[in-house]
Amino acid sequence: MNVTLAVKQYISKMIESSGPGMKVLLMDKETTSIVSVVYTQSEILQKEVYLFERIDSQNRDNMKHLKAICFLRPTKENVEHLIQELRRPKYSVYFIYFSNVISKSEIKALAEADEQEVVAEVQEFYGDFIAVNPHLFSLNLQGVSRGRSWEPSVLPRVTQGLTSVLLALKKCPMIRYQLSSDMSKRLAESVKQIITKEYELFDFRKTEVPPLLLILDRSDDAITPLLNQWTYQAMVHELLGLNNNRIDLSRVPGISKDLREVVLSAENDEFYANNLYLNFGEIGTNIKNLMEDFQKKKPKDKQKLESISDMKAFVDNYPQFKKMSGTVSKHVTVVGELSRLVSERQLMEVSEVEQELACQNDHSSAQQNVRRLLQNPRLSETDAVRLVMLYALRYEKHSSSILPSLMEELSRKGVSERHRKMVQSVVEYGGKRVRGSELIAPTDAVAITKQFFKGLKGVENVYTQHQPLLHDTLDQLIKGRLKDSQFPYLGPSSLRDRPQDIIVFIIGGATYEEALTVYNLNRTMPGVRIVLGGTAIHNTKRSPLCLIQEGSRLQSDISPRMAFM
Repeated sequence: MNVTLAVKQYISKMIESSGPGMKVLLMDKETTSIVSVVYTQSEILQKEVYLFERIDSQNRDNMKHLKAICFLRPTKENVEHLIQELRRPKYSVYFIYFSNVISKSEIKALAEADEQEVVAEVQEFYGDFIAVNPHLFSLNLQGVSRGRSWEPSVLPRVTQGLTSVLLALKKCPMIRYQLSSDMSKRLAESVKQIITKEYELFDFRKTEVPPLLLILDRSDDAITPLLNQWTYQAMVHELLGLNNNRIDLSRVPGISKDLREVVLSAENDEFYANNLYLNFGEIGTNIKNLMEDFQKKKPKDKQKLESISDMKAFVDNYPQFKKMSGTVSKHVTVVGELSRLVSERQLMEVSEVEQELACQNDHSSAQQNVRRLLQNPRLSETDAVRLVMLYALRYEKHSSSILPSLMEELSRKGVSERHRKMVQSVVEYGGKRVRGSELIAPTDAVAITKQFFKGLKGVENVYTQHQPLLHDTLDQLIKGRLKDSQFPYLGPSSLRDRPQDIIVFIIGGATYEEALTVYNLNRTMPGVRIVLGGTAIHNTKRSPLCLIQEGSRLQSDISPRMAFM
């Protein structure tokens, strides 16, 4: 189960089906993101695609020597754009591919518009999602809820995205959902409805153990998106922001023009692929090794070019050298900026207290450490509010809670009333009353013993103690111990055997920490294949509270740095 490969194969097939000759790739806003995450422009250029255009662009020239490959979402707007296009075609022939199921009435409307008979093919290729990593996908959606219910226009889009993942992976799954979340149940029913309606599309070869779709709600674990991360991909997204594999470095002090925006793609960058899940300390060592390797291969200033063979060797090696030079400068810049931000915001100290709040049960120590950090003038507003949020979630019902005092501390620090109110909002969103699972403090003797022994084994380091709730949920699921009373099956059937192919979807967004959990489970659990997806991929600008916030339409008047609250 590899979502990146599935999308790449769809795009390759589209291009190959159009045959030899020069081509234009006609896309919409969303399919542009879907394609750009799995293919670089230079890779597609090698396939004779010389032009990339948006279907909604008004300023396209007539180019009858080009074939048009259209990859579009099956929306009313796109169908209307296509109808207008076919009435006055700008290209010689059209190969039309929709990223999801399209209705017969819309196909008929396109056929009627094709008076000049320029359409060679219309097909459905189910790449209606962003393939972030081979085992991680996103729908890039914000503001999916109104309170605890779906935003009406969003549920159909999420259903389409999730069913397209199932079709791309060729899976017709049994469905389990989080009982404590009405949104999970609604989505499960909506996906099941599509599977039933489009039963011919889902008629895949039966496997001995049916695949499983598990639908979860972010509100069950509001802690994970609030924690600082220390693996490369997660840090980049948290501190710099990854948007369809692109990072905006334009605000980095002294940045050179060619590094203002860089692309980080595991598909095309060996160093990035090898370091995605390594921690910050290891990345520092590896970047040093990369530099040293580069220095050895770097052409010497006075390299002898006396013979034709010397010149040929230099020219042959130059593209490889140039590529390596680009990789080195890119990663040195990114790691350098991460390092600057870690130091400037004192994130190691902040992270240590965050981990204590998330993993330990020492209220006396926690309150002292949070208070001490809040009094530090160098602590950013973002980190201050986040620490108090974690404290509020962790010690929500504690008899000696100092939350009112910490709120006063935020006020003294100059944090606005609107942002202070977000602390209460996070408790309302993901507090004890809402959660269906035991996120914090095990209560029964067996669980306490298990926690104790887990503590004795130690952890890799103090900054990575935390494991997301998803780890325990998947562990229980794989062992056949996930309670039906908390995660019921949709319909009468249930799985008797240990699941092998598992698709997990988190309403309200997944995190890179959870993606790391899935990556490790895939490596260590033979015979089990897991893919994780979410309505978005979180960093603190997109934490659970954006759900509450966008639902109540407060998002627009919040500053970019604090958009997570």
